Amino acid sequence: MTLRYIDQPDLAETFADSIGNLSFDGQSLRIEFSVTRMDEVKPGAPMTGRRYPACRLVLPPGAAVELINRMQQVAAALTQAGVLRQNPPQPTATAPQPTATASQTRN
Repeated sequence: MTLRYIDQPDLAETFADSIGNLSFDGQSLRIEFSVTRMDEVKPGAPMTGRRYPACRLVLPPGAAVELINRMQQVAAALTQAGVLRQNPPQPTATAPQPTATASQTRN
């Protein structure tokens, strides 16, 4: 099957600065994008703010896999550009090894 992409220039864009909820129920990947709004700064008081949902995206499994694959490509490009750093693998936890005591090391 061949599908043609037809742009919709008047389609609204949504700004988000964080991911709220993210869940997969076996049938749909649901992603809630959020936007943060800071409250008025008051002297001597800690900064406070509010987070509002900006958009909810629901994808079937096939589109979720496509999103994951494309995000991996983006992550690789960001890593190559030096924007993102890959963390080295963490050593796995192992059981503590017995240590020799002074009485065990004497011959």
